[in-house]
Amino acid sequence: MIKWKGIRWSVHPLFVIIMLGSVITGFFTELFTLFLLVFVHELGHVIVARSFGWTVREVKLLPFGGVAEVEEAGGVSAKEEAIVAIAGPLQNLWMGLAAWGCGALGLWDLAWVEYVWKANMMIGLFNLLPIHPLDGGKLLQAALSYAVNYYKMLIWSARISLLFSGFMIIVSLLPVILYKDGIQLNLLIVGIFLTLTNWTYYRNIPFLFYRFLIHRGRVAVMALTMGQIATPIIVSGRQSILSVAKLFRREQYHLIYLVESRNNEVKVLPEQKIVEGCLSESNPSRAVSELFR
Repeated sequence: MIKWKGIRWSVHPLFVIIMLGSVITGFFTELFTLFLLVFVHELGHVIVARSFGWTVREVKLLPFGGVAEVEEAGGVSAKEEAIVAIAGPLQNLWMGLAAWGCGALGLWDLAWVEYVWKANMMIGLFNLLPIHPLDGGKLLQAALSYAVNYYKMLIWSARISLLFSGFMIIVSLLPVILYKDGIQLNLLIVGIFLTLTNWTYYRNIPFLFYRFLIHRGRVAVMALTMGQIATPIIVSGRQSILSVAKLFRREQYHLIYLVESRNNEVKVLPEQKIVEGCLSESNPSRAVSELFR
């Protein structure tokens, strides 16, 4: 692990294993090139993330890309997350085009141009698969954020990621099933890794949701600064505080309306009270009506 520009850079053990294998098999130059392509891919994410004012704490490099850990996770807008996510594959696009240009000008051997071009396309396109924590998974989360509340976004992005990860494992085994041939080992390893990663992600959804609530203050400040129109949430007094919080949308500021059917009375709370009710030491499963007393 090294620290550069205030960011911890590390190589995932899966990448280390592949690098050791490349030394044994004599493909070290190709793998070192792959390492550089992955590094530039992640550097694209970091540069764009920092341009939005994000604090990037660590970047872990994998054979097909990397995972960046940011301070603002759970508190950034869907638009910013989508732009940061697409910045990685765009690096592979220009590097692939540059390799093709070097071949057209006769600066590089055509065989090497083909390798660099295909490596960039493989990394770029693979990362666009709708699987967390790939770039496509982050784009999926950003898209879902405009359709459903944040809690459902976490649930559905995890389910879709698990579905595609499992499908990847099945595809890696198809040669054995259909042609009695060898398995696609690299695809199998990556598929298993992504399946385990997303199973952990699915189990950690309650923690990820609370992290989202911790950053809700940023949405409130933005709403006050920009004069944003609040989105109403109408609840009954019997609903739990936590169930109301799970209705929050990513970039919308909410006012909570409690409608009392007995006396036609309407009471209003800002969403901060719901957040405080979830993050306080009191039971977040208690009735939301208690916050209106």
